[in-house]
Amino acid sequence: MMNEFTYDNRLYYHPIEFAMAHIGGTWKIPILLCLRNGPMRYGDLKTAIPRISHKMLITQLRELEEKKMLTRHTFQEKPPRVEYQLTALAQGALPVVDQLAEYGISLMKQVGIDCPTVL
Repeated sequence: MMNEFTYDNRLYYHPIEFAMAHIGGTWKIPILLCLRNGPMRYGDLKTAIPRISHKMLITQLRELEEKKMLTRHTFQEKPPRVEYQLTALAQGALPVVDQLAEYGISLMKQVGIDCPTVL
């Protein structure tokens, strides 16, 4: 049994809960997966994740940046260009995300859902 702990004014009961605060939710993992092969511009992320709203994408990108999971680089150009890139912290989460994807595929097959390989 783990001891509870507090971080950033939030109580956590287990390290998994702490990890999920960084990568959990509907949109964080799709964003991380889009960025796994290198930096992307906002518009490219929006195109790659078509069902996310502009407001939600901005919110999720800010949250990931606050948690040090990605960096935002603004180029001093006309018009301004912004790129997002994974940090080493986020790169470390990718093997776990891949394992979760494999587990999800296994669960989908068990209930009869035909799914393409996403890894």
